[in-house]
Amino acid sequence: MDDLFEREEEEGAAREPGRLGPLAARMRPRTLAEIEGQEHLLGPGRLLRRVIESDRFANLILYGPPGTGKTSLAEVIARTTHRRFERTSGVLSNVAQLRAVCERARALRDRAGTVLFVDEIHRFNKSQQDVLLPYVEDGTVALIGATTHNPGVFINTPLVSRSLVFELRSLDAPAIKRVLARALADETRGLGGQGVILEPAAADFLAQVCEGDARRALTALEIAVGSTPRAPDGAIRVSPEIMAECVQRRVIAYDKDEDQHYDTISAFIKSIRGSDPDAALYWLAKMLEGGEDPRFIARRLVIAASEDIGNADPRGLTVAVAAMEAVSFVGMPEAALNLAQATTYLASAPKSNASCVGIAEAMADVRSGRVQPVPEHLKNVHVRAEGKDAPAPYKYPHDFRDTAVAQDYLTIPKTYYRPKPSGYEDTIAKRLEWLRRRKKENGSP
Repeated sequence: MDDLFEREEEEGAAREPGRLGPLAARMRPRTLAEIEGQEHLLGPGRLLRRVIESDRFANLILYGPPGTGKTSLAEVIARTTHRRFERTSGVLSNVAQLRAVCERARALRDRAGTVLFVDEIHRFNKSQQDVLLPYVEDGTVALIGATTHNPGVFINTPLVSRSLVFELRSLDAPAIKRVLARALADETRGLGGQGVILEPAAADFLAQVCEGDARRALTALEIAVGSTPRAPDGAIRVSPEIMAECVQRRVIAYDKDEDQHYDTISAFIKSIRGSDPDAALYWLAKMLEGGEDPRFIARRLVIAASEDIGNADPRGLTVAVAAMEAVSFVGMPEAALNLAQATTYLASAPKSNASCVGIAEAMADVRSGRVQPVPEHLKNVHVRAEGKDAPAPYKYPHDFRDTAVAQDYLTIPKTYYRPKPSGYEDTIAKRLEWLRRRKKENGSP
C-alpha cells in the first residue's frame, strides 16, 4: 500500500484513456487545488487546509451529500501527507477485516503513517465502531470517516469526540462547470482530444440538474459523449436536448427514515410557519416525489394547524383534518391535490402559537409539582356542608347576564392563554378583555 498512488499513476499512463474506468473515477482530484466547491474548508487559512498542509491532523469525519468529494478528499490528504492509504467500507467490512487492516497498519507503523478511510462509516454498528477505538486512540491509524448522515446521530460519541468533523457542501453551478471543463480538457484521464463540444446551454442545464453532485454530472457527460454520433466534421456535439435525454428523470435524493426525511419535513413545516406557500409546495413536492408516506405529511399538517395557526384561523384545523381523511380515502397520486390545498391554506393563514404556548406552560406547572387542588365550588359533589364553613356555591354562568360572572376557577390564578392580534384571535382577545370587565361587574341574573 505504501506506493498505492505511484502505482496507480504508472498503470494509468500505460492504459488508454477510454479504459481507465468511469469518467467520474478517472477525474478524481489529485491535489487540493483540483478539489472544487469546498472553499469554506480548503480556502487559504481555513482549518482543514492548515491541518493537511502541516500534516497535523489525527482523525477526520467528512459528511455531506453524495458527489461532493469525500472520497477524493481522503485520497488527496493521504497523498499530500505521504501516508499509506487503506480503504474499507461500512457496507462490506466486518470486525475481523477491520482488525486485520488495523494490525497491518500497526506492523508498518515505523515505516509510514496510515490513513484508514472508512466509506459510509455510519453503516458500522456499535461494536464495529468500537473496534477502531484502540487504533485511533494510540495513533496506529489516522481515521477518515465519510458519511452522508449526521455524525452526531449515526456515529458513536467516542469516535466523534476524537475527530475533527467537517461538512462538505453540494457544489454550486460554477463549480460543476469547472469540473466538466477539466474533464473535457484533460487528454490523459478525461475527454480531451476527442473532439467533444459541450454547448454552453447543455453545460448550464447539467450544472443545474445534477443537484451539486459532481459524480452525477460527469457520469451524464460520459453517457452523452458515448451515445452521440460524430458530426461530419468529426466533432461530438452535446446539445441541451441530448443532455436532457441522458439525464432523463431526476431521481430524488430522499431517505424516508433518515436525514433527508427529517430535514425536508422540517423545511416544509417552517415554510408553513413562515407564511411562504411557494416554498411549502416545493418541499411537499420533494417529499411526494421521494416516496414519502402522504399520511405522515397529513399528520404533520394537522399538528401545524394547531401549533402555528391555532385560533388565528380555527378553520385551519378543519382543513387539515379534512385533508388527512381525504388522503386515506383518495390515495396517491390524486391525494397530492388534497395535501397541496391544505398546505397552501395553512401557509397563507394568519399565525398564532398562543394556545401552543399556553398548554406548554400549564403542563410545565403541573410537572413541576405545583398541582393545585380543585376549588370546592367546582367539585362534582352531591352533598354540601352547611353552616358558616360551607364553601361558596358554584355560580351557574347561564344565570347571569352575558354568561359573565366573577368566580375563581383556579386556586392560584394564572394567565396561560394570551391571544395575539392576528386573524380571528384578535377578536378572541377583545372578547376576553370584555368578559374580564363584565365579570368584575358581577351582574345579577
